[in-house]
Amino acid sequence: MSRIAKNPIALPKGTEVNIQEQLVKVKTNKGAVELNVHADVEVTLTDNVLTFAPRNTSISANALAGTTRALLNNIVHGLTQGFERKLNLVGVGYRAQVQGSNLNLVLGFSHPVNFPIPEGITIEAPTQTELLVKGTDKQLVGQVAAKIRAFRPPEPYKGKGVRYSDEVIILKETKKK
Repeated sequence: MSRIAKNPIALPKGTEVNIQEQLVKVKTNKGAVELNVHADVEVTLTDNVLTFAPRNTSISANALAGTTRALLNNIVHGLTQGFERKLNLVGVGYRAQVQGSNLNLVLGFSHPVNFPIPEGITIEAPTQTELLVKGTDKQLVGQVAAKIRAFRPPEPYKGKGVRYSDEVIILKETKKK
């Protein structure tokens, strides 16, 4: 059995889980998410603990059990605590501002960059050079942060650009005569 699938998920207070055949519904005060589970994976709920097991002994069923456990763990974590990604803008004149449902970025181009904030994501700008991307869906938070970073990725000579707060940029040495 998969090492990840062996770990059960203890549900926090206020989390409701309904299992109907292959459909798992997770509901909290922040929202509700449904996940279709593959037919080779068995999900059981006993005493506020979710457990996972493959229905047969195939390698793919074993792998799917671990994947399903990871997906449901991310759903439960997102609906209870949420996910967050922090971005820093490094460069002279680089700044960010949230206006309604748009994120306005000044990144050294001849024009401002307007990024529409997707539904289910909140973006905060505590300072002009910091951004916090928050949401309940881990994949969507990471995707939005990656799209914002893609407007001006950090360059290797001065380190200017949009970077993750925990990202380390190894600077190159400039050309010598």
